[in-house]
Amino acid sequence: MKKSLLILFTLFAVRANEQLEQASRQWQSEVEKISEEAKTLYKNYQSQIASLSETQRGKKEEEIVAKEKSAAELRRKYFGPEGELAKMQEKLINPIQDEIYGAVKELSQLHGYDLVLDRASAAGIIFGNPRIDISDEVLRKLGYSN
Repeated sequence: MKKSLLILFTLFAVRANEQLEQASRQWQSEVEKISEEAKTLYKNYQSQIASLSETQRGKKEEEIVAKEKSAAELRRKYFGPEGELAKMQEKLINPIQDEIYGAVKELSQLHGYDLVLDRASAAGIIFGNPRIDISDEVLRKLGYSN
């Protein structure tokens, strides 16, 4: 597809990426806060260990492990393969791709094209006849004139 269509997709992707980065920073801050709390608990435990009874040591150790586990669970919730960041990414990027795909598909069917290639990402294509490039029509179909 022509550079103008690639630029359109890039603009949408940049906006979506800004939202993803903002959420990611917020979530990372939450995870780091809990991790720091776990580190503080551990440092306090290390400084008090000599004066703690066996029972107190056990409770402190359980508290530290629970805090570390909490940080790991939160990290997985936000950044895991099926975490909030992945869901948000899918929610923001997929509609853009679907809209562009829909416009390309409709125009391809209208003009009887059997195949539409994305020249911007297909390194194997050396030449493409400009008369079959439908990028400007896709942009018009999406409401963007060129």
